[in-house]
Amino acid sequence: MERIPVFILVILYFVSTEVACNGYTHINNNVQSERKALIDFKSVLTDPNNRLSSWKGNNYCYWHGIGCENGTGFVVSIILRNPYPIENEYGNQSYMNLSGVISPSLIKLKYLKYLDLSYNSFKAIPIPQFFGSMKNLIYLNLSNCGFIGEIPSNLGNLSNLQYLDFSSKYTYHNDFGYSSDFFIKNIEWMTSLVSLKHLSANNVNLSMVGSQWIEVLNKLPMFIELHLDDCSLFGSIPSPSFVNFTSLSIIIISSNGFNSTFPEWLLNVSSLVSIDMSWNILHGRIPLDLGELPNLLHLDLSWNYLEGNISQLLRKSWKKIEFLNLRKNDLHG
Repeated sequence: MERIPVFILVILYFVSTEVACNGYTHINNNVQSERKALIDFKSVLTDPNNRLSSWKGNNYCYWHGIGCENGTGFVVSIILRNPYPIENEYGNQSYMNLSGVISPSLIKLKYLKYLDLSYNSFKAIPIPQFFGSMKNLIYLNLSNCGFIGEIPSNLGNLSNLQYLDFSSKYTYHNDFGYSSDFFIKNIEWMTSLVSLKHLSANNVNLSMVGSQWIEVLNKLPMFIELHLDDCSLFGSIPSPSFVNFTSLSIIIISSNGFNSTFPEWLLNVSSLVSIDMSWNILHGRIPLDLGELPNLLHLDLSWNYLEGNISQLLRKSWKKIEFLNLRKNDLHG
């Protein structure tokens, strides 16, 4: 076997050493940048129970709520959901709340995919505009954080987003009942969320959106779940010009003010598993073909003004039904 000359081995040694050092320097720079962004984020938070007490030292990938990509040190997830999402007798929810300001240092986390700040207490501030610049996000949960004001339309820049939840538990009383001071004026920006599968906007005031919501969501090619409970939606439930909900599994539009017949276009959505339209002003006959939806497990049409013959309804196949609630309607037979 022919021997490699010594001078070539020396050159290879120095080249490999330089590559290794440059690679280490690159990774080390990533580490310093990611760590500083997290420290800046923490510095403007109020943390009465020291939930972030582990946020010290250099190994930030082991800090509470932080997930990193293997081998690079890039932060890919920040999961800081309040561990007590429902207030109990000891008041643990408020005690465990994070509050204060959300630092724009989060923009520096270029590989962040999952952000969950739900059930904390960022009261009396709007959702930060810079969230619309975090274009790698696929999961964003800002539910029940006390945000107020208009939901920023630049969230439409998040074309990779699959899960979006900005539901609110905070409402105020006005002449028409209870309404939220957390609102959307124009929902058209959601047409850009081409990867969206799940939308929860419970208790968000959508009264200014009108009938736009159904046409906008109908344009989303991967859409599966819709949660719009108590959103101050009124009037008729619109029918899309062309039904594109090929994957829609769950539709919850309860506790609104829909004064409408049952939207029969839903009978063509065979993927439906759960329908909840309770506590509206639905009227007219309950379509018998609801019982023929092949995957339907859950149907709640209670507290409406619907009419129907119970015996005729129950003669349908109801292949997979597990929960059926039709009470407080005008049923007979």
